[in-house]
Amino acid sequence: MKKYILFLCTGLGLLSIGSCVKLDQEFYSSVTPETFFENEKDIKAALFRPFTHAKWYLGEDRWRLQEYTADNFAITTKGRHWYNGGENERFHYHTWTPDDNWVWGSWRGTLMGVALALDAKSDLEKLDYTQFQLTEELKLSHLSQLDALIAFFYLRGLDFFGGMPVFESLEGEGLPRNTDVETFNHIEKLLRKAIETIPAKVDGAPEEGAITQGAAAAMLAQLYFNAESYINKPMYAEAKVLAQGIINNEYGTYAIDSDWNGPHGFKNDRSPELIWSMPSEFKKMEYKWFYADFYHYNTKQYFNQDLGGNNGAHLQPSRKPDGTFYTMEFKLGSPFEKFDQGDIRKQPYRFTGSGQYEGMFIVGAHKSPEGAEIIGGEEYKDEPLVFVDQVGRFSEVGAGKKYTSVDKLPSKISEGEENTGIRLVKVPIPNIAENTLRWGADLPIIRLAEIYYMLAECNLREGNSAEAANLINKVRERNFLDSADPNPVTATNLDKYRMLDEWSIEFIGEGRRRTDLIRWNSFVTEQWWDHAPKNSAHLNRFPVPTQAISGNNALEQNPGYN
Repeated sequence: MKKYILFLCTGLGLLSIGSCVKLDQEFYSSVTPETFFENEKDIKAALFRPFTHAKWYLGEDRWRLQEYTADNFAITTKGRHWYNGGENERFHYHTWTPDDNWVWGSWRGTLMGVALALDAKSDLEKLDYTQFQLTEELKLSHLSQLDALIAFFYLRGLDFFGGMPVFESLEGEGLPRNTDVETFNHIEKLLRKAIETIPAKVDGAPEEGAITQGAAAAMLAQLYFNAESYINKPMYAEAKVLAQGIINNEYGTYAIDSDWNGPHGFKNDRSPELIWSMPSEFKKMEYKWFYADFYHYNTKQYFNQDLGGNNGAHLQPSRKPDGTFYTMEFKLGSPFEKFDQGDIRKQPYRFTGSGQYEGMFIVGAHKSPEGAEIIGGEEYKDEPLVFVDQVGRFSEVGAGKKYTSVDKLPSKISEGEENTGIRLVKVPIPNIAENTLRWGADLPIIRLAEIYYMLAECNLREGNSAEAANLINKVRERNFLDSADPNPVTATNLDKYRMLDEWSIEFIGEGRRRTDLIRWNSFVTEQWWDHAPKNSAHLNRFPVPTQAISGNNALEQNPGYN
């Protein structure tokens, strides 16, 4: 370990300037790598410490920046709840500022991740693995995994902010931002090296959070796939080669799971589809931040659980207050209705026991597993809760109330109420009787389905719509009884909007929507529910936070935010 206390500072990541925040770990006195590590367990603890940060990083503010700014999710103000100083509205309407907490948390979290990985790497580099009956090949794999993890953080930072301060040690202070191209090249270099030195996943082995050769190859494919957004240089051909190689098992053995919920269920670490995931277990490394954001405080009765929610987030509506669909107003959004009626994921979530469940949404009448009506406590106090695919103050319609008819209701982010919006259950929740399963579903980071869709989009952009449709349908078919897809993708119906719909349907709630919209030049140019386009390209990136610049005057703000 180090001979100093490790700090995160506003300017860069680990510098003794400006306002600093102490990290979880503290390293005191003369403790060194040579004296601290006693066995392989100690080595693994050091290796995976920055991976726990990555697990945190994949949720909360980073997820919010990807999803609440796009066309699938919203946090409506519900009476006296969830205005949050206008923060939710600013991100929905694309009027965020450098002072917003989600932006600061993501900038800070990105560079903290880089710093933690570099810190672990510097410790492990000093060790003689043979003293622990371990091989030098294993040491090289560990160091390369940390390189790949650094690349992961920089890849996300590049996606959010553009060029980041690139540093390869914990020395120095007040570093400026590197250019977009320099950051891109640094990520590429780290991942290319990692692909050469990290072993492929052992066939049939469960996912345990480590980065394998396949995961490094997939991240490099992601970098190339979005290169036009990052450095104004299309690299779909390069992405296509890597994606095809992953599908051909050149970087490890993977397969599309035959069950729709195989990659998401309680035992998803065994899914052949997972290329990289983060472990989660009840009372150990729990992946649960989303629960309070999504679910009503009485939804614990629906799950037969003891968990309380804050009733915030939901899918954006597919229907107007009068019940008609948003069909002519815009092509994006309406996420629930983009699922075909025969899609087995579209039914209400229900835990059926013994670790099994069905459906992926909370929609319609809210009832306990025994069928008892669940009652509201705000606009619908003492009345049954019914979750609707609409946004509007329906409780204020009627004789002597604010609105004389449903036709008069506005539908916008400030006009929600407690039953507003369908809720996603992408991570299954067991009942209290099987509580040992709670949070047992690992967090998928990269799935083979993403690689299929990536390859499909590359083919579509080359004009090979038939092959693109074939690849998407290989994933879609598992979502229908007897693989009877009523609306398969075809060469004639696959265009930009169908491609974006397919990304939305398969990966809903997985924290990627903004990136997909940007790649198709739709994030700042397209309309969706209660969102008019700004047509300002600078909004494809977030601003450098005020708190970062105040701690490091070498940082330059992104264009459009000065």
